[in-house]
Amino acid sequence: MYLRHLQVTDFRSWPQADLALEPGPTVLVGQNGRGKTNLLEAIGYIATLGSHRVATDAPLVRHGCERALIRVAVVNEDRELTVELEITPGKANRARVNRGAVGKPRDVLGILRTVLFSPEDLALVRGDPGERRRFMDELLVLRAPRYAGVRADYEKVLKQRNALLKTAGKRRTGREDPYALSTLDVWDDHLSVAGAALLAARLNLIADLAPYAASAYMGVAPDSRPAKIAYKSSLGEAMPEGYGVPDGPRADQAVLKEVLVEALKRSRNLELERGVSMVGPHRDELDLILGEAPVKGYASHGESWSFALALRLGSYELLRGEAGEPVLLLDDVFAELDRRRRARLAEVAAGAEQVLVTAAVDEDVPAELAGHRFFVADGEINRG
Repeated sequence: MYLRHLQVTDFRSWPQADLALEPGPTVLVGQNGRGKTNLLEAIGYIATLGSHRVATDAPLVRHGCERALIRVAVVNEDRELTVELEITPGKANRARVNRGAVGKPRDVLGILRTVLFSPEDLALVRGDPGERRRFMDELLVLRAPRYAGVRADYEKVLKQRNALLKTAGKRRTGREDPYALSTLDVWDDHLSVAGAALLAARLNLIADLAPYAASAYMGVAPDSRPAKIAYKSSLGEAMPEGYGVPDGPRADQAVLKEVLVEALKRSRNLELERGVSMVGPHRDELDLILGEAPVKGYASHGESWSFALALRLGSYELLRGEAGEPVLLLDDVFAELDRRRRARLAEVAAGAEQVLVTAAVDEDVPAELAGHRFFVADGEINRG
């Protein structure tokens, strides 16, 4: 898989940008603030329908404009598809494939698959659990696009159930609402169905990713302690034994549904007091472990960078082994890495079908990635 063409209109700082691309390494060189990262962000948005830098769409639209447009041509096994996304904050975004409208923007997921490594990835290690849940869910959707719908269904049910808990509980009214309480069993069932689907997929993902992440960490930090990732569920000891473990059984959605139903019953009183759902994938965590200690709070700066890099490299190896190589995006990361980590990342990237790299100076890019060069300055892109 590779990108043959990228075009953006009124996206971030770019009134217009047009870039013809080829397989192999491509490097975008330019001073900070010239828009290099914005181009990689646009590519990543096509693949995930989200930005690695901001949580909402509004900052993606150039100041003073109503909408932004991203168009890419993707070649996959000699078949080319053109994907177009129109981003309009406050309204529904629109998508086209080969100039024909699709039902929902998420229908384009899977046409382009990317793995992006950027300075923001340090938040995977040092940030709150939401960062790691997002990492899992985005990788899950890259692996199987249908899980975008599963994730959306879960978030919708969770929002509605939380609203009911606030209505039914004592938190605001001082007394329980019998009618609202009578409907909680129905919403418990809805949440357990959607939650079990998402939870089973996450558990199986982590079981599959764990060996790749451990191997990638060993490659970038061979003198460090061994690395491990593990899924930490809000179900606690109720979680069936072996789920989420590389050599364990595959997570069974039907089993997890029943476990979730029972957990919701046990937590109901506490949920009514607090007005929020206390059990489910939205409360789960991805544990990152070095030796016997958690990475967060115990790892050095170099170890944290190594773990973030290992998560991305592990994701890349997992995806390329299942359905063809994703496009590798490296956003201004070589300046952050020491010689050994640079060399390991360059070794992997050099073997990718296509890798797009941004750098402030040409010297930051390892020789292994010598390929096509573009220089970005003053709102223009010039081939080197």
